[in-house]
Amino acid sequence: MQAAIFHGDQRITVGEAPMPRPAAGEVLLRVRRTALCGSDTKLWLSGARCTPGHEIFGVAQQPGHALDGRRCLVYIPVHCGDCASCLAGDTQMCLSESVLIGWNRPGGYAEYLAVPEQCLLPVPDDIEDELAPLLLDTIGTAAHGIRFVQPLVPPKATGAVLVTGAGPVGIGALIALQNIGYTDVHVSDPREERLQLAESFGARRHPAGDASKRFQLIVECSGAHAARSLGMEIVLPRGVLILIGENDKPWPVQENKAIRRKDFYMVRTFYFPKSDFPLNVELLRSEKARYRKLVDAQFGIHQLPEMFRRFAAGELVKPLLAFA
Repeated sequence: MQAAIFHGDQRITVGEAPMPRPAAGEVLLRVRRTALCGSDTKLWLSGARCTPGHEIFGVAQQPGHALDGRRCLVYIPVHCGDCASCLAGDTQMCLSESVLIGWNRPGGYAEYLAVPEQCLLPVPDDIEDELAPLLLDTIGTAAHGIRFVQPLVPPKATGAVLVTGAGPVGIGALIALQNIGYTDVHVSDPREERLQLAESFGARRHPAGDASKRFQLIVECSGAHAARSLGMEIVLPRGVLILIGENDKPWPVQENKAIRRKDFYMVRTFYFPKSDFPLNVELLRSEKARYRKLVDAQFGIHQLPEMFRRFAAGELVKPLLAFA
């Protein structure tokens, strides 16, 4: 089969790799689409020990298995199902497993992969191949964070909302906020084309780094430390700053009067529990036209090196690696 290798230093090659052999409790998946994700940029820069790609959609090919022939998404956190977190429904926070498919286990920048059967999410027939991967990070991660903090800042009682970072997760957060009922949503991003996309979806632009306006809810999707620190300053008293964007580097926080002299919530969320999946499907169904605008390229695996370079440069929003 064909698979990508991330060597580091912005170099990707594509070549032959052995076909995976599913172990007991695993299913062979033929990949149809894998969405490029900004978090893979660190593997593009530093290299990866296994095949990356974690927004994966394909068809199960396991004769005799209940899912054979089914269109499925790959739920990336491998989970035990028995620990306290899993039993509470928090499958993304399993206390026994620390494996993430596409990170420390082979992922979807390849034609096939072996997937633990509990990590396969069957996709309804009315969800097109091109939209299915959006159910994971773009919809799942963003919407889970907003649902998590919604009791603290319910839509009808909340004023202005700010989304920092208008990449796929940030736009996903914008759509989810509006769908849930938040009406006054602002978006900041240093890229003009991303701001224009957000505006086309009904958001109001907020200049990046501007501290002149306060917000009751700030959804931080960029992972940039400057945006996180600014969020702590401009969130209103009793407001919520939720950190969805990721950053592996240390975050030095300089406490000042704007931070010190108020009560506020700072919340971190990760991915989504499997129980959210039906909600994510309904969100996609109700907003298909807008989510479709995010998928701006589909390409074959031999184009991955160039397309990832363009994606990392911000030229594309949500391109998909596509297999026949």
